[in-house]
Amino acid sequence: MPARTAAVPVISRWAAISPYGVDPAAFRDGLAAARSTIRALPAELRGDSPMAEGGWVPDFDVQALLGRKGTRSFDRFTAFSVATMGLVLADAGPGLAAADPEALGIVLGTGHGSVKTQMDFTRETLVSAKPYHVDVASIPVSGLNAAAGMSAIRHTVQGPNVTVSGGALTGLLALNYAVRLLRRRHADAIIVGAVEEYSPHRAWLEHHSRANSDRQAPGPLGEGCAVLLVESSEERAVAHGRRSLAGVLASRFTAFATPDEAPEAVARAVGAALDAAGVAPPMVDLVVPADCGGTLGAAEDFGLRKALGGHAPREVRLRALIGDTSAASAAFQLTAAVLNGGAVRLALVTSVDPGGTAGATLLARPDAGS
Repeated sequence: MPARTAAVPVISRWAAISPYGVDPAAFRDGLAAARSTIRALPAELRGDSPMAEGGWVPDFDVQALLGRKGTRSFDRFTAFSVATMGLVLADAGPGLAAADPEALGIVLGTGHGSVKTQMDFTRETLVSAKPYHVDVASIPVSGLNAAAGMSAIRHTVQGPNVTVSGGALTGLLALNYAVRLLRRRHADAIIVGAVEEYSPHRAWLEHHSRANSDRQAPGPLGEGCAVLLVESSEERAVAHGRRSLAGVLASRFTAFATPDEAPEAVARAVGAALDAAGVAPPMVDLVVPADCGGTLGAAEDFGLRKALGGHAPREVRLRALIGDTSAASAAFQLTAAVLNGGAVRLALVTSVDPGGTAGATLLARPDAGS
């Protein structure tokens, strides 16, 4: 890992509930085999939506994972979050939250929260005899920050609790926010990630948002939750019986006003991340792009080629395998980069959003040389 004057935050554990299944190992194995999860949607998820296929989580039963107590009001979105954080805490070993609950925080990314819960609640206010004749149990899980709050309550996490919403870049923005919390000593460890659920409501929103635009190619939607345990330093992780899977070297973000400016924005973000980490493009062994297709997908690829100066690292592309996971896409990309560590010295994760933002995060294998 390139030498730094300050401790480099490290990723020491990960977990994912994905279209491959509720077991994180299923995500690892499915990704290694490059197996697609795009298949016909079950009736309860498809509803009246315009999409017939997607990457959906099979056999997901929140009460089987978390028990009946306190989970009756959980929607699919909240359940993904709570269950995935439970998996990463279990893998981290006993006592992470219990020993010093204020030293552990949560930074969770989302697009809108649960679109289904919010729309169902709004519909009830319109069709009920009285506007206040609504299901009050849905109120606690209808807010944007509900999943992060419910996860903290369930797992006794009393440190910083933050919800981030930033489109396709959400996972990168959440990781960057977590790193800032760690460096300012607001916490010693952060569970950071992002979540998205499939529902007919979200499918219709995506359908209409893309109807008159070629900036992001239409395609099957995906769902799930990916989280990483990020600690303040490798020394802390080792002291608590965990090993560093990757160091978080740098994240940089840029903005663009028109599609024509997107390639340059991607190139600037990548170049700034490399410069901040003090590394040269030929050192990058792996790239995990957003791969959103359309104008933005072409812009991302062009910007990467420009920033890397002709260097062509190995690539991992997730969208064709698990669908468009929207706000959770960058979190799954980061997880894929960690899982593909192996002989990788440096891994670059990039994303670009139709709203006019581009971002890049650079990860390093723990023993990568300067």
